[in-house]
Amino acid sequence: MLQSADYTNGVKSTSPASNPNSYNPVKTTTAPIEQATIGRTLVIKGEISGSEALYIDGRIEGKITLTDNRVTIGRNGTVQADIAAREVVVMGKVTGNIDCSDRVDIRSEGVVNGNVSTVRISVEDGAVLKGGIQVKSGEHKPQSQAQHQQKAAEAPKPSAPEPQKALAATAGA
Repeated sequence: MLQSADYTNGVKSTSPASNPNSYNPVKTTTAPIEQATIGRTLVIKGEISGSEALYIDGRIEGKITLTDNRVTIGRNGTVQADIAAREVVVMGKVTGNIDCSDRVDIRSEGVVNGNVSTVRISVEDGAVLKGGIQVKSGEHKPQSQAQHQQKAAEAPKPSAPEPQKALAATAGA
């Protein structure tokens, strides 16, 4: 016996997907990303800072500081600047140092000439990276190590000379 897909075990299904005439729009819970765009024909010389994501398809010379946001260099983008951001995606050309608090993504057509300092990095096949890479372990660890060294320096000095040498060796490490 053949039954239509609307019936399961003799009971008619009431799910919206079973009715081809129903329209259920997809609801998004997040707000759209605010992103500034520097177009293909624009040239900017100077310092760029702000609190929104930036897409660069033109040319930038100077300094880019968007510490809490994403900077994307498009396929036509050329940047001769140091970049400080949360996340950087390179599909164009960057000449300068990149300092990220989260992630650097160099796509297959991307070129970076400069040092990169980040927590996470992704370099696709075909991408060019000329410079040094420093992978940071996260923001909380360097602070705790500095606090540990400060506490060791403030601790009362032992009277025996041997423990002082050991303390000096651990504080300097």
